[in-house]
This record gives sequence, structure tokens and C-alpha cells, in this order.
Amino acid sequence: MKQFIVAGIGTEIGKTVASAILTAGLKADYWKPVQSGDIATGDAYWIRNWVPSATVHPSTYALTQPLSPHSAAEIDGITITLESFKIPTDQTLIVELAGGIMVPLNDQQTNLDLIKHLNLPIILVSKNYLGSINHTILSFEILKQHGIPMAGIVLNGPENPSGEKFILNHTGLPLILRVHSESEINEAVIASYADKINV
Repeated sequence: MKQFIVAGIGTEIGKTVASAILTAGLKADYWKPVQSGDIATGDAYWIRNWVPSATVHPSTYALTQPLSPHSAAEIDGITITLESFKIPTDQTLIVELAGGIMVPLNDQQTNLDLIKHLNLPIILVSKNYLGSINHTILSFEILKQHGIPMAGIVLNGPENPSGEKFILNHTGLPLILRVHSESEINEAVIASYADKINV
């Protein structure tokens, strides 16, 4: 069974859309280990709406505030510990991180530590904006430095051919999926991309 962690180069770059497409295309389960804020209508809610057939596993930590996990947990009187995270299934699974790779989970550990703990290959999601090439390469380099296996990259949003060419050449990662700017995301749009993934 294929299991992947979907990691982004930052926040609001399309991890949930990419996760939905991967969940649909691979007929996978979905799991977001940490949900910060919007517990009722957060990322798992959108996966259920966009991929109704998917099994969505509950978050290990569902935090009330839309902040970085360590800040949200502190407000809720919770300490996030790596030992609490256990992969919920042996089936094909898409795991969506909260925020970028170096987002803190507690006073000492980050998403990078969670990635190591879960020990699954990364699918890196990038989105074109001023500075995104730098953020993408930095994300790639820190994963590489720590020996994290990477399955490939998803390019999301407005196209930037020269920037995308540089990213793919520098990283050597395969392009798993190209998601274009869409006026609306719904079940039909997610399904239209599901057979285009290369993983």
C-alpha cells in the first residue's frame, strides 16, 4: 500500500486540494494529524465533501485556534508529543501536515520531527508567488539534509514556466501533478485531476 505525507513550502499553498486529488486518485484514506482551528469545517471537512468515498481518520490533535500547532496547543492547555502520533491504517493513506516543514509542534519539535517519526515519503507542494522558488528549494534541501525520502512535487496555482523548470531541474524530483488555478474547487474538479497524478 502507498502511504505519503503531503508537505507544503508554507501555508495557504494548496496542500488540501493536492491531498484531495491524491486521495481520490489513489483511492486512499486521509489523515491530518494536527488540525489547528476550524475543527468542524477544517481540512478533513473539505476532503469529505470533495472525495465522499474516502475514509477520513480523526486528527490526533484537534486544536481550537487557527495558529501554529504549538501556539494553539498552549492556548488549549495541551502539549503535543510525537509519541501520540500513530499511523491509523495499513491502507493507502495521504497524510496532510499542518503548515510548513519547520512549523513548531511544541517547544522543541517541529513538523520535521513528525515526518521522521511517521517515516513516510514526502510529496512536496509548491505554489508560484514571489519568493516561492527560494521557499521550495529550502524545503527540499532541509528534507534532503535529513535523509527524508521524497516521492515528487506538486505544482499548484498560477504557472511560472521558468521557475518551475528551475525547481524540477534543481531538485530532480518527478512532477507528480500540475494543478491549475481554478475558479472553484468541488468534487468534479478534484475528480478531473485524479487520473492525472504520476506516483
